[in-house]
Amino acid sequence: MPSVVGLLEQHELAARHRVDGVREEAGRIQAELAAAEQESQEWAISRRRVGAVLAPDNGNIADQDAVPGPQEADARSAPGQAANPKSQVPVWHEGPAWSVLSVDYQRILTALADRHRLHQGPLTCQELAVMFGLDAVAAKVEAVRSKAKRLVARGWPAERQPGRFTPAQGVAGQGGAS
Repeated sequence: MPSVVGLLEQHELAARHRVDGVREEAGRIQAELAAAEQESQEWAISRRRVGAVLAPDNGNIADQDAVPGPQEADARSAPGQAANPKSQVPVWHEGPAWSVLSVDYQRILTALADRHRLHQGPLTCQELAVMFGLDAVAAKVEAVRSKAKRLVARGWPAERQPGRFTPAQGVAGQGGAS
């Protein structure tokens, strides 16, 4: 008859083997995730660079570094104008789908649209951070706030009350439909 200690050692050994197997699988998944994130970043960089080349000024780098005069600055920020080629958030005008925005900005707009569709009212940046799986610490919330404010400045969502964001009137949805 086997001893109790011997049986416990067998169970411990089996559990240790299972931990090792799961740890190996987690390492493989982490490596796959890192490769996928790298590929995603490379595509985003490519899209931004092509956007800069195809910008209305034909990607003229000398003009981008020049300091605009007051009239030029007003013309750039007017609705319907293209955003500064270095900007990741174009100024909203009739027609563009959310796909012109980076994934982070699309996530914010999707969360706001879902909340609006369900008639649940505006969202705060802290609520957005938690929805995105981020810790509700100041640095993470401020990163979300920065993106939300940038979107508001470009006309995508609205901030009717300080710190509370809703979809702007007339902004098209993900597929181009409201």
